[in-house]
Amino acid sequence: MKIVVIGGSGLIGSKLVKILDAQGHEAVAASPKTGVNTLTGEGVAEALTGAGAVVDVSNSPSLEGSAALEFFETSTRNLLAAAADAGVGHYVALSVVGSERLPDSGYMRAKVAQEQLITASGLPYSLVHATQFFEFLQGIVDAATDGDTVHLAPVLIQPMAADDVAAAVAEVLVGAPTYAVVEVGGPEQFRLDELGRAVLDAQRDTRSVVGDPGARYFGAAVAERSLVPADGARIAGTRLDEWRTRASHGQ
Repeated sequence: MKIVVIGGSGLIGSKLVKILDAQGHEAVAASPKTGVNTLTGEGVAEALTGAGAVVDVSNSPSLEGSAALEFFETSTRNLLAAAADAGVGHYVALSVVGSERLPDSGYMRAKVAQEQLITASGLPYSLVHATQFFEFLQGIVDAATDGDTVHLAPVLIQPMAADDVAAAVAEVLVGAPTYAVVEVGGPEQFRLDELGRAVLDAQRDTRSVVGDPGARYFGAAVAERSLVPADGARIAGTRLDEWRTRASHGQ
């Protein structure tokens, strides 16, 4: 099957293309680097011609709310129109566990708006909600830093490896449309503040972490289970220590 991977040059997209290729599919890595621009529409119709499925793992270049909203709405509208014209049989998009529970976050509101466009499109679809990636834990710590102190709420978090995210998306993509959200998370739960300390300790970083119940997560208030999937979610296999070992060996 021809499968178009929007954002195919990025972290998840590049991994997804490799998985699909190994399965014998014709995976097309679509991004501005390959002449496909979902914001302008350039190359989109051509890329989707003959595709059985399309998966959107692209991301807004800005986390700021209005910019992210403009990106996701414009990009998704262009993609949905082209997918409908091409008769694509399965439209899949990657989103974030807890997106609907963090209305204070402009970025999460933008992701919800993206999903609403997809569910209202009439196209056969599946939505994959993944928890935070191990690869982004450093960014979470940095965003919560004020001087030499990191303020993180002591709430649950269940991160996962980007390899496992790509594998989960691939599994959903080649299956029948679910017309629903499929949640996937890592095999371990942590307290966000404790995980932040572990990230800093692993790098011998001297910043101190404060467990602050009022600390916001990229501008959003977080409750105990805002960042973790519900019961019944698909659970990935890679544990944090295993991922660290692989990363240290360049795998």
